[in-house]
This record gives sequence, structure tokens and C-alpha cells, in this order.
Amino acid sequence: MKYRKLGKTGLQISEISIGGWLTYGNTTEIETTTNIINKAYELGINMFDCANVYAHGESEKVMGKILSQYDRETYILTSKAFFPMSTLPNGKGLSRKHLHTQINASLKRFGTEYIDIFYCHRFDTEADLYETVRTLDDFIRQGKILYIGVSEWTATQIIEGLKVQDQYLLDRFVVNQPSYNILQRSVEKEIVPTCVNNGIGIIPYSPLAQGFLSGKYRKGREIPKDSRAANDDINSFMQQYLTPENFDIIEKFISFAESKECTPSQLAISWLLHKAGVVSVLTGASNVSQIENNIKAIEITLNEEEIISLENIFCKNVDK
Repeated sequence: MKYRKLGKTGLQISEISIGGWLTYGNTTEIETTTNIINKAYELGINMFDCANVYAHGESEKVMGKILSQYDRETYILTSKAFFPMSTLPNGKGLSRKHLHTQINASLKRFGTEYIDIFYCHRFDTEADLYETVRTLDDFIRQGKILYIGVSEWTATQIIEGLKVQDQYLLDRFVVNQPSYNILQRSVEKEIVPTCVNNGIGIIPYSPLAQGFLSGKYRKGREIPKDSRAANDDINSFMQQYLTPENFDIIEKFISFAESKECTPSQLAISWLLHKAGVVSVLTGASNVSQIENNIKAIEITLNEEEIISLENIFCKNVDK
């Protein structure tokens, strides 16, 4: 495994990290989940991403229990808050009340004394920004959180957050977790430069566009029964990718991967690792072999000419 420094911090993160969105504690059996996390740890992955809302807290419980067998110093735990955890008036958002409740609940579910990285899962238009960053700073000073970040904030929102933090001498955001892949590159226009210019590390999620870039979805073929697109709870996320134009593009992408003697998934992950500001690529897995295969992406080298050729495959249809 290879490691990269998170932004301006001293925290070293594995180039491949693993998350439990909609899987651990939900659609993936406990035995399989245990094998996946143990294999990831064995291969040198040191960052395990989660959120309070994943399986409504069950993902944190499962992940925390499995990782508890290892020395806490050897791995990085992350969580998030924003989305509703109850129907109560203060059951969502980034208010001091909700953050206080959810951070302490996450700590309890994980069975740990601190969370390495805590994300604001989305921007809260109803909460005062100072209240949010002040609360997060308080948790840092209590030792319950080590680093803070954002997910799916606009460049303007990130800059505003940093301004308030600097004005009141509060701990700054050091990481951003956006949806980012070679098919979805809108973040490159404003968000990536904002992060790079402010020392904020980027940890992309959905590197395979919900599995579309893995090559499992092909023109004229049935959707695999064990795939995300076949899952009614996840299918809505996939529809944006399953278009005639994208089916044509994926064939060229697969051919490019074959020329590099790698899988489409490995190529998609490697491409991200070559992009400015990217520290680690957040991957999911439903079995051990997916981790073993995806981790090989760190060994793939793409020169400038190859990157340009690869991006030209998507240039007519890319979200940029």
C-alpha cells in the first residue's frame, strides 16, 4: 500500500480507502463484511469511512466492532452528520444540538473515544455557519474529533466556512469528500481548485460511478442480478448513467483498460489518483476479491498523453 498526506496535516492515509455506504449493517451479511474489512486492513488500507445515517447507525456498529480487534492507532475512522436520524425538530442538520447528539451517538456505536475525521455531510442552509464550525472546534478541543471536513459543499460554501474559522481562530476544514469520477467531473471547475489552494485534501467517493465504470453494464446485455442497478433501493442512483451514449463510451473505456492490461475499475481508480488534490479514493466492496482487485490500481501509471487520451473518450458526454 502507498500513503499520502492529507492536505496540510500530518495525517497519512492509504491511497485506497473503504466505505460502508448502503452495505455494512444493511445489504451485506456480517460474515462477508467481516472478511472485507479484515482483508482491507491486511492489505494496508488504513481509512474506513462511515456515517451516522448509513443503515441508520448499524454500519457504525458493525465497522466499530470488527475494527476493535486492532490497535486503534493503526486505523482511521470517519463519520458524518446532517441527514435526518429522527422525525424530531432537531433530528437533522448541523445545529449544535444535532451535532452534539450525533457525534456522541457515533462514538458510542463505534465503541471508540474519538473519530479521526468528521464530515459535515451536506451544507445546512438553516444553521448558522459559526454555530456549526464552533461546535466542531469544541469537539476537537475535547479530543472527540481529530480532523474535520465537508462532503458535497460548493466552492463558495467551503470558502465561507474557512473565512469564519479563520476569523474566530477555529480549526479549519482539511478534507473534502465529493462525488468524483471520470464521468462526473464538475468538481474540477471550482471545487478542486478551492481545495488545492486552501490545503484541503480530496477523497472522492463513487469513483466507479455506482459501478458503471466497472464495465459490468454493457449495451444489449441484461443488468446483473447482484448489481446495484438491480437493487430497487439503489436503482435511482444508477439511472443517470445507464444511457445509450454512456453505453457507447464504456466500450471504448474497456478497450483502453485492456490496452493497459488492467480492469476498467482499476483504470478508473488510477485516473483519480493522478488528479490534483486527490489523497485517497474511497471504494466500496461487496466481496473480498473486489478489494484485492481494486487495490492494484495504485500500481498503474498513466503518463500525460494517456490521461488526455483517456479523458477524450468522455469529452462529449462528461459532466464538467
